[in-house]
Amino acid sequence: MADGPMYHGGALSAPVDLGGAGHYIHWGVVQISAANLAVIALMVIVFVLALLLPFPRGRQQR
Repeated sequence: MADGPMYHGGALSAPVDLGGAGHYIHWGVVQISAANLAVIALMVIVFVLALLLPFPRGRQQR
């Protein structure tokens, strides 16, 4: 299956290089990685959509 310990590729490989240094964003004393900031932004978007989108309605009761 793998050609050795340095096998690159396959369905479970990461879409980005995870071996390099991370990218950080800092505002004064606040420092956060770009990946964590992206995850937090997606969570906020999903939360807002959950508040704004209507619940699915079932059949009307008689």
